[in-house]
Amino acid sequence: MKLPTHSLPIPGKARRMLARATGMGCIDQCHCRHLANAGTAVVAMFAASTTVLAHHGFGRFDRSQEMEFAGTITDIDFVNPHAYLHFDADQADGSTIAMRCEMRAATLLRRSGWSAEMFTIGAEATVYGFGHRDDPASCYLEDITIGDAPGFNRNDQFDHSSSTDPSDRPTRLSSGELNISGDWAQEQYVIAVPPGGSGGGLVPKSMIEAIESGELSMADVPPSGWGPRPVTLTARGQAEADAFEMWSTEDNPRLRCEPTSILFDWLFDGAVNRITQEADRIVVDYGLYSFERVIHMNMDEHPADVEPSYSGHSIGRWEGDVLVVDTIGFEPGVIAPPVRHGDQLHVVERYSLDTGTMQLRRDYVAEDPVYFAEQYVGFDIVLPSDVPYVAHPCDELAFEFIPEEARDD
Repeated sequence: MKLPTHSLPIPGKARRMLARATGMGCIDQCHCRHLANAGTAVVAMFAASTTVLAHHGFGRFDRSQEMEFAGTITDIDFVNPHAYLHFDADQADGSTIAMRCEMRAATLLRRSGWSAEMFTIGAEATVYGFGHRDDPASCYLEDITIGDAPGFNRNDQFDHSSSTDPSDRPTRLSSGELNISGDWAQEQYVIAVPPGGSGGGLVPKSMIEAIESGELSMADVPPSGWGPRPVTLTARGQAEADAFEMWSTEDNPRLRCEPTSILFDWLFDGAVNRITQEADRIVVDYGLYSFERVIHMNMDEHPADVEPSYSGHSIGRWEGDVLVVDTIGFEPGVIAPPVRHGDQLHVVERYSLDTGTMQLRRDYVAEDPVYFAEQYVGFDIVLPSDVPYVAHPCDELAFEFIPEEARDD
């Protein structure tokens, strides 16, 4: 087993205490501090702080219920939105209990150098984590030791070489259009601990040395952008945001293994996406839940009979070296939890590539007169991905999201 390029220089129990103190335990989905900052701006608009932050907590896991199990690995589900380790944990009476412990999304693990092969079936392991409020057979994996190898934390970064080399990437296609084809992802956010060993969290990979040397502080870390943009809502939009339940399979599409929106899914959980430029269309494969979006490049107007869908109907055109994409025809849904939208949602995106830095920037403006009292505006930046796009399956195995008839007794 390879050693992580960075792990906290403290033992497991102290590390878990630090996770509880700093909120780092919830960073399987985002860095709590970043989300709190983003949430503050949103809350000012929504006046719904508990709703905004609920999605980024522990769900039904109890952070005060620290647990340690020793046993034998039986299986690994390397899936999104969370991977799950299965093992038979030894009990004091000599029996075993089949445990299922939640880890980060397969996409995030893979980008951190993890693989399913690390978890050898039949290997002895010790798992440290937090228990479930309702299910004694579920846990939140914080640290793990497999065999005699050094232990590692759920957020550790392992050595791995990038499979992409943008240096020989052609700037333009044979048609003359700017070349934006390829696999793209936001710069990876990894754990950094400032001098003194406390107050750390997730930072862009390029900032880790500066944070750990003290050259930069955590206050200098940009938000990950994994939440809703600040926007003033209409009375209806406000009411539905207030009523939104983050851990409800009815309200939150992610818990049903369904996409959220073409804006949110581009970055969330460090997704790796693929763009393919074809003769009369551009195909975008979103990596979070492995769905396809088509941008029609041979249309000047949207058809009158667009069938509403999650991704809507997109038409694109080049304005110089900027790809402008206009999308309508959405079915009612969630633009970014807890912000909903209706069938009048209209999104305009502008993609521009800095050929020097290879940053692909997307600026977007969304309008929905029923839900937004103003425009929903934002931007994001992705780079050539450090790992290739993979169509990961989605299988949400959290206890509370499994139908009662399918749960183990």
